[in-house]
Amino acid sequence: MNALRLRRDPLRLALSHQLRACLWYLLAYQVLGWVLAAVALAVAIAGTVFSFTLVGLPVLIAAAAVLRWCADVERARLRTVDTEPIAGRYREAAAPGVLAAVAARWKDPATWRDLAFLFGLFVPLVTLEFAVLAVWLVFLVGITLPAWYWAPWQSIHGTNFHGYELGVFPNGPHAHPAYGFYIDTLPKALIAAAIFLVLFLLFNYVVVATARLHAATVRAVLGAPTDPLDEAKGVLRRSGPLSGFMTRNTIPNGR
Repeated sequence: MNALRLRRDPLRLALSHQLRACLWYLLAYQVLGWVLAAVALAVAIAGTVFSFTLVGLPVLIAAAAVLRWCADVERARLRTVDTEPIAGRYREAAAPGVLAAVAARWKDPATWRDLAFLFGLFVPLVTLEFAVLAVWLVFLVGITLPAWYWAPWQSIHGTNFHGYELGVFPNGPHAHPAYGFYIDTLPKALIAAAIFLVLFLLFNYVVVATARLHAATVRAVLGAPTDPLDEAKGVLRRSGPLSGFMTRNTIPNGR
């Protein structure tokens, strides 16, 4: 099942497996992304430090293998939202020996693409997805305001005020200046909850779109490279409607 297809009905989307899969996909990256980025950085530094010695040759081979394993973890994670398989394409050593193995791995663009995704794209991806998850959670919590709006309180100039403030109220909810919406009654809490519900339903599409962006990045960077002319070459290889006519009417050489 592909969880990356957007549903048109916001209510069904909110209750669907699709949204849960996308949330889990983004949330897991908030933990696993840090681990993979740290491992990628560590093996890259170790390979660079030891590359100036003979001991560094097997270290470089091991570092490339670890990067490939980390990339495979991210490829496997893609199945959470998209069942279409994805695999990397790595070069094999052209000759036996340690030097040939090192050259094959570190001259392979796939190794550098692994490093680019695991470490280079980690910061923008994890930052974007953290922001999306945080906003989604705020909207979800806002729906529950009628159940707890009365619990928060603050003391201003010796007076206690109960309620939840959406904005800035330096002198209390009934004094000036005041900016925002102070929720201290049940009707106000119900109005705020309704607004949060609408925002929550609409923002679910942002969650799915963010998961789609992450998945598309995985496919573009960690997937096997494709020839952009493959489709055109396929058309040229297929026999067309005039192929039989051209074959029968081809003028032989020498005539």
